[in-house]
Amino acid sequence: MRKKFRGVETSKRKLDHIEICLNRKVESSYTGFEDVMLIHKSIPEIDFEEIDTVVEFLGKRLSAPFLIASITGGHPKAVEINKNLALAVEELGLGMGVGSQRAGMEGGDLESFTVVRDFAPNAFIYANIGLPQIIKDVEVAEKAVEMIDANALAIHLNYLQEAIQPEGDKFSRNAYDAIEEVCKSLRVPVIVKETGAGMVRDIALKLKAVGVSALDVGGKGGTSFSAVESYRCEGYKAEIGRDFWDWGIPTAYSIVECYDVLPVIATGGIRNGLDLAKALALGAVVGSSALPFLKRALEGVESVMELLRYYIDGLKVSMFLTGCRSCKDLRKVEIFISGRLKDWLEVRGYDVSKLCIARVVE
Repeated sequence: MRKKFRGVETSKRKLDHIEICLNRKVESSYTGFEDVMLIHKSIPEIDFEEIDTVVEFLGKRLSAPFLIASITGGHPKAVEINKNLALAVEELGLGMGVGSQRAGMEGGDLESFTVVRDFAPNAFIYANIGLPQIIKDVEVAEKAVEMIDANALAIHLNYLQEAIQPEGDKFSRNAYDAIEEVCKSLRVPVIVKETGAGMVRDIALKLKAVGVSALDVGGKGGTSFSAVESYRCEGYKAEIGRDFWDWGIPTAYSIVECYDVLPVIATGGIRNGLDLAKALALGAVVGSSALPFLKRALEGVESVMELLRYYIDGLKVSMFLTGCRSCKDLRKVEIFISGRLKDWLEVRGYDVSKLCIARVVE
């Protein structure tokens, strides 16, 4: 009975999150991309038609370096959302993640997860489970992958959210041991994914040491799950959620900290193709976004595809204006970094002038 109750509780929480993200202000401020400028090339020396956005990521070919980040799952309302997202990424040759599969394992709506592979049989799909669940039972990793026949597993880090959430799991002891065990036993690559608070180099290095294949830096500047949870809290606990609304490491800074440690997915406030191009220029391999696709998924698959094309076409314009035929070329362009991002990088010991000229990792 307790497991069934937890499943109902988790499913209700997922519905709360959907409704809050659709109807309330939930985004944090400052991604760092505001202080990054791609240097315009007056004569690009390429034709627009030459531009090729295809990339390889964790053994899978993507038509462009973009994923729809994990949004939801575990509630009947999520079936339509994930179906439309899946149809769109399958049609355009992209990829996506699912929301935390804890809900599905605790008796929540299973179809809201399995629908993704049903309608995206060839797309890159990653499973998703929280680190606290992995610490409790590493076997949930394999169950999450099998549930949706995933190409990779994302272990999400959402301790900011857990700390604010009334029913949050506030423990992380033995985390690296659990992650290492998953990496050794799982048949697919493991991504470790932050969810809005960003990541720094020392964490990235430790994750690499235990066998992680890629990092989703999930930086500040997109959805703030402290904000989301503040709407679910009462009294002073809601105030604490608002106090930590802008907590975290901006996405652009997180990319610089991690790009030469492991392949980076840049998530957190990427709202157009120019943001995506800046993320790639800083060293990310792919970018992703979640919140803008939630409303579009409820509007229908065509609406999702229109937004995806907006991102990809904006990326291509950025590539054309910097003379880049491929996404790998974009990682070699000279850039200009100013403002708070420059200040923070210098405090951390980076030579910003050199960083503006060379960031290439083959």
